[in-house]
Amino acid sequence: MLQVNYIRENREKVLERLSVRNFKQPELVDRIISIDEERRQTQTSLDNLSAAANTAAKQIGELMRSGKKEEAEAVKANSAGHKESIRNLSEKLAELEASQFNLLVQLPNLPHDLVKAGTTPDENEIVLVHGQPAQLPADAKPHWELAAKYDIIDFELGVKITGAGFPVYKGKGARLQRALINFFLDQAIEAGYKEVQVPHLVNAASGFGTGQLPDKEGQMYHSTVDDLYLIPTAEVPVTNLYRDVILKEEELPIKNTAYTPCFRREAGSYGSHVRGLNRLHQFDKVELVQVTHPDSSYETLEEMGRYVQSLLQKLGLHYRVLRLCGGDMGFGSAMTYDMETWSASQERWLEVSSVSNVETFQSNRSKIRFKGKEGKTHLAHTLNGSALALPRIVASILENYQTENGIIIPEVLRKYTGFDIID
Repeated sequence: MLQVNYIRENREKVLERLSVRNFKQPELVDRIISIDEERRQTQTSLDNLSAAANTAAKQIGELMRSGKKEEAEAVKANSAGHKESIRNLSEKLAELEASQFNLLVQLPNLPHDLVKAGTTPDENEIVLVHGQPAQLPADAKPHWELAAKYDIIDFELGVKITGAGFPVYKGKGARLQRALINFFLDQAIEAGYKEVQVPHLVNAASGFGTGQLPDKEGQMYHSTVDDLYLIPTAEVPVTNLYRDVILKEEELPIKNTAYTPCFRREAGSYGSHVRGLNRLHQFDKVELVQVTHPDSSYETLEEMGRYVQSLLQKLGLHYRVLRLCGGDMGFGSAMTYDMETWSASQERWLEVSSVSNVETFQSNRSKIRFKGKEGKTHLAHTLNGSALALPRIVASILENYQTENGIIIPEVLRKYTGFDIID
């Protein structure tokens, strides 16, 4: 959530950066500023009236103690309307604050100056391309056909149990999943991240704190009886570990990693581009979350991006890195890098990771703060990234490592799988 003071003091900058997102409601900015002006005037009036009421109360007490009852009654008569006026002003202030809050939560984060304008994925900026496409057999198959051939993933069985988008992993397919989870966690720990295990359901306050609510409630599974939400990513519970916490500056950066299943309704997702593992309602992911000092958050973003690339390199996958344009970024992001692997058999790029700096957008909602060396309290910056999401990584391994004799397991995974080929 953007800070009101920044919006008021930087109106033109806010409007310019929102236009990079192709944001369609710029009038919200002026409404927020207008309400804030009225709110501040109301607050001033309330403060002045409360001070006058306190002064009158003290004066009445002193006069009564001095035996000056008539003078005390005169002061009491003059201040008789204070109580009702204070109540009216307090109610007005609460209404203004609620109106301002309801408008603020509709504003997405401001894109960083390096983020270019754009509305579609085709306008994303290609930062780098690593490696070359795998040399595949002439009859190379997409991963869903390979999964059926080797009986390692059963999509139809998942449909029977739950519905589309909930596959069943079997035999070496299940072991490959577990191997990737352990590999990603071990790599993160080696890179200085602290592993945490977190709940897979969160309350509405947690969803609001990281920006999923009220923006994405239609994409989240909601347990209505308990008013709890299944997590779309571990970013939500891990970031909320620090909600309403004031950290010490020397504690920064805080680096956490977590493995969780993730649940996304993905309403309206149909077609060949979401076939097989390309888009699921339930999938596994290892997530990275950092809480950092504002001065170093963009260095951290670059470091996180390089780290995710190192995983793709160790898996031997051909990939590219994109910096997303304003219109393709998530609601809370100030800058996002996407990592995509090439699927020769599908002839398209598959997104396997997003790494984002959300600056103070989440910390302002969640009140994640730190006390600086000068004694003042500041909002921290938060960052998150997939390291990695498993479905499309599994798809990439199956497709890019397929041979006439079976699917070769990347060397770094063999100590985790216990086998070197799926045949």
